[in-house]
Amino acid sequence: MSASAVFILDVKGKPLISRNYKGDVAMSEIEHFMPLLMQREEEGALTPLLSHGRVHFLWIKYSNLYLVATTLKNANASLVYSFLYKTVEVFSEYFKELEEESIRDNFVIIYELLDELMDFGFPQTTDSKILQEYITQQGNKLETGKSRVPPTVTNAVSWRSEGIKYKKNEVFIDVIESVNLLVNANGSVLLSEIVGTIKLKVFLSGMPELRLGLNDRVLFELTGRSKNKSVELEDVKFHQCVRLSRFDNDRTISFIPPDGDFELMSYRLSTQVKPLIWIESVIEKFSHSRVEIMVKAKGQFKKQSVANSVEISVPVPSDADSPRFKTSVGSAKYVPEKNVVIWSIKSFPGGKEYLMRAHFGLPSVEKEEVEGRPPIGVKFEIPYFTVSGIQVRYMKIIEKSGYQALPWVRYITQSGDYQLRTS
Repeated sequence: MSASAVFILDVKGKPLISRNYKGDVAMSEIEHFMPLLMQREEEGALTPLLSHGRVHFLWIKYSNLYLVATTLKNANASLVYSFLYKTVEVFSEYFKELEEESIRDNFVIIYELLDELMDFGFPQTTDSKILQEYITQQGNKLETGKSRVPPTVTNAVSWRSEGIKYKKNEVFIDVIESVNLLVNANGSVLLSEIVGTIKLKVFLSGMPELRLGLNDRVLFELTGRSKNKSVELEDVKFHQCVRLSRFDNDRTISFIPPDGDFELMSYRLSTQVKPLIWIESVIEKFSHSRVEIMVKAKGQFKKQSVANSVEISVPVPSDADSPRFKTSVGSAKYVPEKNVVIWSIKSFPGGKEYLMRAHFGLPSVEKEEVEGRPPIGVKFEIPYFTVSGIQVRYMKIIEKSGYQALPWVRYITQSGDYQLRTS
């Protein structure tokens, strides 16, 4: 069971859009939502699900809007939240920016979309590419002849239209891994995980069947291969096009892809990751009048790789002034509104070490000692490299016309929430 009604409210709680799918919840019930939310917020007990009597409000906030679903039943909460976020995604595809003004300017098309997105409380067609085939930006001006529902909506493969043709058939595969890392002042790793996504850009004619092969440890165990170069994937999530029963049986990732860009799958690995860029910092204070910060950065990844667009954010006292910098590479700038120095390095090869020195005037140091120091943050991107060692072993493309298609694979490692605490 899913939602009874869906509302879009402005930042003051005034309903902009309301769509009742089942009629079992009075539309006036939404009046209780905002006072309840504000009360819970004041009490410090705000939760993503609020209840008033028998009515449950499941809500998300996006920009200056609240999207709220109501239900009387013990609904599948994860399904409702997925639907609300998918609704935001679809509206953003249509209106570029989802905010109060774009809602007011597009009442007719929004109601049309809500009618297609959900029926009697159950999500229906939520793919914006398919919706755009028959709900256009001039939705209120549609003629009856043009509003015929395309076969993709009633097909088993609702995410791909028939009759797609390309002169050159290609698939681009991006394997992107984000490293989340937290290191304490003693140099011990407190948190370490890899969050990966595999994104595809598909330019294929017809209705092709794709099979993707990875160095998946479970697959290697099933087939009796060596586990040395395999990766154990956790929390794997797939796009709806993947045949889950096939994956459960023999770990084959088999699917008919949507056209264009989409995220095929995501995964997570809770594994001890050696910090790819290691940071050491030393702070010296002189007679309460100035402070010197020395930061050393070392690339701890293989020498043939290069980290691009590296940004090291070094916290400084909130009352610091008169900044001066000296760097062995790159450039440094003071960002007073964030109380940080950002050291930017365009290209950082593996195995290299670089230094940055910062000098500041300092009216007082007592305040800084009371506050403590925030961690140093690092941003980077390393192409042609994965931390986990995941590999695309093959991509088979099968289509009844028998055309040849080229798969292209690119690997990228980037920083996620990457922080190093300093003493």
